[in-house]
Amino acid sequence: MTPERLFHELLGLGLNWEVVESRFERESGTVHLAVRETPQLWDLVRCPKDTGLVFCYDHTEVLTWRHLNVFQHRCEITCRLPRGKCRQCGHVFRVRPPWEGLSTHFTKEFEAFALLLMREMPMSKVAELVGETDTRLWRMLFRQVDAAYAQADFSNVCCVGVDELSVRKGHEYLSVFADLVKKRVLFATEGKDHGVWVKFIAALETHNGHRHAVTQVSMDMSPAYQKGVKETCRNAQVVFDKFHVVMNVNKAVDLVRRAEVRLGGSGVWAALHKSQWLWRKNPESLTEKETARMAGIEEKSLHTAKAYQMRLVLQDIYRSPTAGVARHRFRGWCRWVRWVARKAPKNLLRSMVKVADMVEKHLAGILAHWKWGLTNAFMEGLNSVFSATKRKARGYRSTTHLIAMLYFTAAKLRLPQF
Repeated sequence: MTPERLFHELLGLGLNWEVVESRFERESGTVHLAVRETPQLWDLVRCPKDTGLVFCYDHTEVLTWRHLNVFQHRCEITCRLPRGKCRQCGHVFRVRPPWEGLSTHFTKEFEAFALLLMREMPMSKVAELVGETDTRLWRMLFRQVDAAYAQADFSNVCCVGVDELSVRKGHEYLSVFADLVKKRVLFATEGKDHGVWVKFIAALETHNGHRHAVTQVSMDMSPAYQKGVKETCRNAQVVFDKFHVVMNVNKAVDLVRRAEVRLGGSGVWAALHKSQWLWRKNPESLTEKETARMAGIEEKSLHTAKAYQMRLVLQDIYRSPTAGVARHRFRGWCRWVRWVARKAPKNLLRSMVKVADMVEKHLAGILAHWKWGLTNAFMEGLNSVFSATKRKARGYRSTTHLIAMLYFTAAKLRLPQF
């Protein structure tokens, strides 16, 4: 078997195309494969406008596609692609070869291999490994993601989660919307004001979804997001995320610790020094050493320990069997926090009172958790995915690159697209 015939079989060209030359360029370490069409091609090709019969009109200049390496050597396919002309309407068009990917510079197999690497590696490393510029690889990724995202179906979306993710320092954020049932990213856009909801709804309805089919939205207590839901989704019940409530009370405990260290005496400083992470753990997660230290702090009756107990009680409320029981316990918790805070000197528990005010103000949305069972656990998990995505998109020039990589890694798109 000749080398040309061997490559013909390996490329799976069939009867319509043939490898007419194969050569190895030692100086550049590149294998060149020259391909041309056969006469049988015109028995199958039809006009893309009216499906009429066509004939070979002329050929393009020599075009080159990067293919998978042959052993360790770079491989390129070259071809003067035929252009067909319709016998009926006279339309002239370029015949697309079977090896071409969505990018005119790469074959399907090379694009599939590059996409596999992009899922696991930073773009700069992929470019170095395959011997291509990152500009070409980004262009290929954009085409693949755009084609796959255009085919995404949002018709069954009813439970939506939304969260803000920090892009970089300087208060630059993305708002990311996700399907909490299928655990996939639906849409991402710059900003975190109520206007991002208008953009999301436009994308939802472009992909066969409907704004009034959304019945539950899990979010933090952002007034902008609440306004966005109210203005766009009339049937949506806002569910305030459990993790966000607990996160706020954790921050409040830390503010109590800082205030007590600042205002307390030397004994208080010694007890609370380097204890920040201690208060973020639950009792069952403490080591023996941490448990002993916690017991010593509690003996001193410090207000940080009282705030910590308030946090544990709040967490326990989420174990309530029904929304009615939870409502009673939340209101009791708020009264207890205010009663203890009134006796604390120098407003040490002021941050805990603010959490109590927040709980009372948003109680209806917090209690919706018991009806729908929704949490933003998937959205919180996206933070780690997003951090990894930023590393993979290292050197990106805009948030457009970052959003494309986020869709690529977390939107469950059907890739590759050919």
